[in-house]
Order: sequence, then C-alpha cells, then structure tokens
Amino acid sequence: MQTTLKQSLSTWQLWGIAVGLVISGEYFGWSYGWASAGTLGFAVSAIFVALMYTAFIFSFTELTTAIPHAGGPFAYAKRAFGPHVGYLAGAATLIEFVFAPPAISLAIGAYLNVQFPQIDPKMAALGAYLVFMSLNIVGVQIAASFELIVTLLAIFELLVFMGVVAPGFALSNFVKGGWAGQDHFGWHAVPGMFAAIPFAIWFFLAIEGVAMAAEEAKNPRRSIPIAYAGGILTLVVLALGVMLFAGGVGDWRALSNINDPLPQAMKTIVGQNSGWLHMLIWLGLFGLIASFHGIILGYSRQIFALAREGYLPPVLARIHPRFQTPYLAILAGGVFGIAAIFSDEFIKFGGQSLTANIVTMSVFGAILMYIISMLSLFQLRRSAPQMERPFAAPGYPWLPLFALCAALLCMATMIYYNPLLAGLFAALLALGYIYFLLTAKAREAMQARAAQGMQV
Repeated sequence: MQTTLKQSLSTWQLWGIAVGLVISGEYFGWSYGWASAGTLGFAVSAIFVALMYTAFIFSFTELTTAIPHAGGPFAYAKRAFGPHVGYLAGAATLIEFVFAPPAISLAIGAYLNVQFPQIDPKMAALGAYLVFMSLNIVGVQIAASFELIVTLLAIFELLVFMGVVAPGFALSNFVKGGWAGQDHFGWHAVPGMFAAIPFAIWFFLAIEGVAMAAEEAKNPRRSIPIAYAGGILTLVVLALGVMLFAGGVGDWRALSNINDPLPQAMKTIVGQNSGWLHMLIWLGLFGLIASFHGIILGYSRQIFALAREGYLPPVLARIHPRFQTPYLAILAGGVFGIAAIFSDEFIKFGGQSLTANIVTMSVFGAILMYIISMLSLFQLRRSAPQMERPFAAPGYPWLPLFALCAALLCMATMIYYNPLLAGLFAALLALGYIYFLLTAKAREAMQARAAQGMQV
C-alpha cells in the first residue's frame, strides 16, 4: 500500500494555503465575541490573540522546517515526548480541523441564503462538502492552485468591503457601548473579554495547517518560513481592518450573533438591492470556500498521518492510485463534519448557537495543540540540540515562552466559560486514548513490518 505523498507545492501555493485556511475567520464567527465583550473589549482580546499567534507561528516554524511531516504537531510531540503525547497532539489537531469545516460550511449556507432565501443553509453546507471533498481527491496541485486563486479573490473582497463602507464609518458607532455594553471601561468588561477569546482565536485559527502540507512542498525549509511570515502579517492587518469597519457603520449589536456580519453591515450603507451587496455575497463566498477547501486538505493529511502510524485505522492512510491523494481520509473527515451539521440537539447547548459551539470545540483542539507544540519545541532544544534547524525561533526562549503562557491562559479561560464543551472535548480525547491503548500491539507490529521493509 502506497503511503508517500507527492512533493509539488510552491512557496506561493503554501502562502495561499496559510491565508486561505484562515481567511473565512474574517467573514464570520469573530462577531460572536462582540456579544460578550463589546467592540472595544473584543478588540483587546483580538490584539492579545494576534500577539500570541505571531509569537506562536514564528516559533512553530522551527518545528515545521526541522520535521517536515504530514502529521505536523503529532510528529513533533512524538519526537519530543514519545507516542503517548504524540497521540494527544494528533487528537487535538484532528478535533481542531474536523470541527472547523462544519462551522464554515454553515456560514457558506447562510451567505447563500441571503441571496436565495429559498435555499436551506444546511443543504447548501452539505453540497459544499460534496463538491470540495471531490476537488481535494482529484489532486493536491489542482487543489492548491484553486486555493491560491480563491484566497486572492477573498482578500480583494475584504478590501472592497472596507472601501465601500468607509463613507458610512463613524468611530462613535464603534465605541458606543464598546465595553460589554457600557461606554467606559470597568471591571464589568473583564469577564466578557476572557469569554470572547475563542472568537478572537477564530480570526487566526488553522494557519498552522501549512505544517500538514510540508511533505508535499518542493522546498519546505525555505518556502514554509516565507509562507508563515507572510500569512500571519496578511491576516493580522485584515482582521483588525474588517473588525473596525464592520463595527463602525451602525449598531454593532445587530451583527453580534449572526453568521453573515459583513453583508449585513454593508446593507446598512448601500441598501438591500445594491450591486455592491450582491457582489460582496458572491465574492464573500470565496473567503469561506478558501478556508473550507484548505481545512479539508489539512484534516485529511492529519487523518492520513495518524493512520499511517497506526493511531487510526490503517486503511485511512490509503493513497488514491491515480490522484495520489489520501482519499479515504478526506471522506472520513467529511462524514464527521456532515453529521455535525445535522446534530443541533447534540451540539447546541450551553446557551450558544450551533455555530458558536462548533467554533469553540475547534478552538479547544487548537489551543491544546499549541501548548503541546511549544512544550515540544523546548524539549527538542534540550534533547536534540544537534538536530538540523533551517529556521530557528527568533527571541528564543522568550518568544516561545510568551506563546506558551498565552495559550495556557486561553485554555484556562475557555474551560471556565465553557465547562460543558470542555467536558465533551475531554471525553473525545479519552475515547481516542482508549483506542490508542487497545491498538498498541497492532501498531508495534505495523511499525516492525515498516522497519523491515526499509532494511530490505
């Protein structure tokens, strides 16, 4: 059974994946943070999270270039701490990347519903899964080229949005009630700022997914640092700009609990029937599609890598004989995501919408993975000082330490404000660990056969 991926991705394609994975976070999801923190309180949360991500990405790049592996964080943790911690990192990354696409597909459905009210958003979400799973199966080169094109269109559309609403922007709108409903900062605003952290993370969630395309990069040691650095800078500028302009065009409270804040913000400026609004809806879909499509690529490589190592059923590591893609891994993640879309009663609890809860579950996985990755960085600096590191984390140890401490703070606040979802997250990890323990002997046998094959 073939378990090797083809190296074909350029630096520009990796940058497109880095930005494309995340750019849907500029279109929806983040505005839920306004409901608890207000615009100004959420701005503080977002700036803190932006600093955390900048520190994390420049530290994470050291691991990605030193160990270019489709498993990403799973491979780093396994190398640093062994298979048990490797499992934990892999499971956390898998939860992040499998839960994110359902939220994005629901937003795609919401955007289409604005244009065509007769369309059921959930059926549109299902259609998105079927189309983009197929595109990912056809080939990574086609998928990556498509990702770059739709990412550039999505960036263009965000700039158009800011330009169109700029004449109606008023800072007074943005700051009114900006501290959790009050006009002035006080201790009442602090809990909301912490509660809003998951939605600030949504601005940047999944940029680390480039690591899962490292095996398919032509020159990962050079291209990945460029893709990561350019990607995080692009996203920080866009996130702050979109948040500021959307909140300054009217009553931001009307945008705080919906899946399509940008069309609704533009509607207050140009009206219901404006061509600008229709263009935003259609081109806005490119941003959602870029992330949806890119994260399918990311989750499939994570499932593939875990299956190849025996952490998931080995059949999921099969490569399509014609297209050279992990087609069963793509389909497996899609089945889970489609089930999540239609599981309102199971996931919709705790007083939040289905989308908000799916976003929070994805963020739980991401934050745990960030913590383990930074611990792996410190451990490998001690245990493998001679390992070749084409890119060294700048400001070591202080930059990685800040990223680690910030991630720990985010995890603590998320558990405090989302105890039910934290319990569900822990239960998923526990179930996966039981499978990990039950399959230990089979995994050892598979690894022994692989070692014998390498010797031959």
